[in-house]
Amino acid sequence: MVADWVRCERCADLIYGKRFARTLRVCPDCGWHSPLTARQRLDQLLDAGSAAPVGEVRPLHDPLEFADTRPYAERLADARAKTGLTEAVICALGRIEDQPVVVAAMDFRFLGGSLGCGVGALICEAARTSLARRVPLLLITASGGARMQEGALALMQMAKTAQAMAELDEAGILTVSLITDPTYGGVAASYATLADVIVAEPGARLGFAGPRVIEQTTGERLPEGFQTAEFLMEHGMVDDIVPRSALRPTLARLLALGHVAPPEPATPASADEPEATAAGPRGGRHAAHEETARSAVVRCVGEVVERDAWEAVRGARHPERPTVMDYIGHILDDFLELHGDRLTEDCPAVVGGPGRLGGRPVMVIGQHKGGASLTERQAHRFGMPAPSGYRKSARLMRMAAKLGLPVVTLVDTPGANPGPDAERGGQALAIAENLRLMARLPVPVVAAVVGEGGSGGALALAVADRVLISAGGVYSVISPEGCAAILWKNPEAARTAAAALRLAPRELLRLGVVDGVVPEPPDGAHRDPAKAAALLGDALAEALGELVPWDPDRLLGARAERFRRFGLDTGVPAGSAGAQPHTGRGAS
Repeated sequence: MVADWVRCERCADLIYGKRFARTLRVCPDCGWHSPLTARQRLDQLLDAGSAAPVGEVRPLHDPLEFADTRPYAERLADARAKTGLTEAVICALGRIEDQPVVVAAMDFRFLGGSLGCGVGALICEAARTSLARRVPLLLITASGGARMQEGALALMQMAKTAQAMAELDEAGILTVSLITDPTYGGVAASYATLADVIVAEPGARLGFAGPRVIEQTTGERLPEGFQTAEFLMEHGMVDDIVPRSALRPTLARLLALGHVAPPEPATPASADEPEATAAGPRGGRHAAHEETARSAVVRCVGEVVERDAWEAVRGARHPERPTVMDYIGHILDDFLELHGDRLTEDCPAVVGGPGRLGGRPVMVIGQHKGGASLTERQAHRFGMPAPSGYRKSARLMRMAAKLGLPVVTLVDTPGANPGPDAERGGQALAIAENLRLMARLPVPVVAAVVGEGGSGGALALAVADRVLISAGGVYSVISPEGCAAILWKNPEAARTAAAALRLAPRELLRLGVVDGVVPEPPDGAHRDPAKAAALLGDALAEALGELVPWDPDRLLGARAERFRRFGLDTGVPAGSAGAQPHTGRGAS
């Protein structure tokens, strides 16, 4: 029940009780999200009538026979009487917009939502249920930390619940945390932050040590908003901040990722149908299809228009050329951007998250230069990632591998970030780790250079089974200006350097660096962004259609062979599908 009038604890305005209930107990004036009980959480999130209890557990009762000003046993009895709960968490099976889920919802009223033996046992039981039924686990946290009255046994619950989360990781089960205010201590340092996706309500606080403890211990005065969801988002710790009214649809979209059908087993090759190699897919069904249907990807060097290299560079840099977010908006359904590297920040030069490409769930990651204005481009660092950007992309790739989602990367960057902060942050290591990770991802990976493909910053997202390039794109080891300054000792020799670098699509296809060229509208993608996006979407869908039936061993073997051939005189071009042999005359 809601009182006739409720006073907002943030802005102090009076809110009509029925209106407060309609807004899900959120202040309509200032957006303050009032605390909810565990049962209120389940009622708001789960489909009506879908909740069913998870199995019971029998934790130790008052294992230390603890007493402070009152015996712990009395405190437990009081908490149970006042809340109607047996512990500080309720676990249930249910559905959110018809997506099955196991939910563990914490209740701060019960001894501050503290983590003791009972809570630990119930969280683990929820995880076991999730594992047994192979449905996602949703954790809704509200806690002051570990339960001091249970001593070291409470501390052990952090390890116990972390182990349960690790078992779900190994089994490929999606986990999602919803952080509510407050979430501190042992809960924050275990299952709350170990989920694949972490969303938070506006203003929710999360941290290991509470602000009062920090100020008393260090004598420092903390900045306004410290440890809030907004602070955490800026520092790369949470994926998204979702207001209460949007939680059900947002969670439903995430939970749908946990029910991706496994790919059909690859059809074994017959004696006259050789296994696929880095030179392309094997024949049979794929070859017949390519003969009867027009491919969305140009794979023959002779069909690619030859362009002046310097004009190609200028075109790839055109300020009105579609950005990665423009492409994502056109080609993906249900895209949900995820944020942060879980370590330092949310790099604005890298965007990524799950979505659907032609109905197929995928993980999309790209380098975003920002819009046409200088202000927007500065805000997105001109598409040059910081180390945190590479770490964010790596996190999303690992999540894709866990869930069996194909990875699509959209490359558009002048190159790695040249600033000293990037070097202090370990930029070389971050790029190297991405290269190693992508080399062994057990899911299909398709990369498309949609603008500039500059140096290691581009390659960090382009170790793929199929590497495509838009007809207006370029891909090079260094910018023409940089090459001219180093080798010609004259930056004005950039045009000459561009030609020498062979960085336009035709030459890249001839060399086998790319596997195909994606057509663009006449006069460039900026003339018709919607058409350019449609062409790119068709090309990506075609490449994924070739790869999705392959099992992980076949993917990894072909990907390794693709890159192993670069720089070797094997008589067969490096790269994959459709790369034509080099005739020595620059065309075929």
